Amino acid sequence: MTLIELIGGIIMALFFFIPIIIILAIASIKIINQYERGVKFTLGKYSGIMEPGLNILIPVIQTYKKLDIRIKTVDIPKQEVMTKDNVPVRVNAVVYFEVKDPKKAVLNIQDYVYAVAQYSQTALRDIIGNKSLDEVLSNRDQIASEIELVVDKETDPWGLNVTGIKMQDVELPENLKRTMAKQAEAERERRGVIIKAQGEVEASNNLAKAAKTLSASPGALHLRTLNTLNDLSSDQSNTVVFAIPLEILRAFESIGKLDEIMGTKKKK
Repeated sequence: MTLIELIGGIIMALFFFIPIIIILAIASIKIINQYERGVKFTLGKYSGIMEPGLNILIPVIQTYKKLDIRIKTVDIPKQEVMTKDNVPVRVNAVVYFEVKDPKKAVLNIQDYVYAVAQYSQTALRDIIGNKSLDEVLSNRDQIASEIELVVDKETDPWGLNVTGIKMQDVELPENLKRTMAKQAEAERERRGVIIKAQGEVEASNNLAKAAKTLSASPGALHLRTLNTLNDLSSDQSNTVVFAIPLEILRAFESIGKLDEIMGTKKKK
């Protein structure tokens, strides 16, 4: 083989291998975003975490799995749960969680999103099943905190951190809604009757005090009558039925008796 043939063979080899080298170089460059992490495997074995930025992998030998470490939301679909006092309610909730340890999230659980949803649903059933209906309706935040503690403890080996659970809606049976509405209406009527009775008692006490004050002061009743007539005279459309006080009638009676006495004396 001559030198020219050797050089030609090398050039042909370079033309064949250079595109392959370029393709492998491009394939080895991996970019991880700020909100992501990469779990790297070398020959199928865990070999480290890929941080945000430019990362180099050895093609074929090394692979990776990318994870989003931002907070995720999982809806717990509405489901029927029996409370402690045997009342069926339909409840749904939302779970907020994040990937705290990418290594555990990849190695310890196959689908952590589905697993969180299923375990949260089970925990929701268990905890509400130990609560009465009144507790479910009035202590939603407390129940959500209890569910969060249970789910967070269970998902910690999976490298997850549950940041919050919120109960969205508690739906009651229609017949129970009507019963509760009637009960609330009866309670409002009871309070209205009590308030009205208390007002009448206070009014009667004030009237009794006013009557006592007027009777103890000579001429006070006449002044009150004149004041009332003055108030009524401002409106010409009113029809007034005037009741003469007993004091005036007694005065007329005294005058009549005096006239009778004087007439008797004149006849004599």
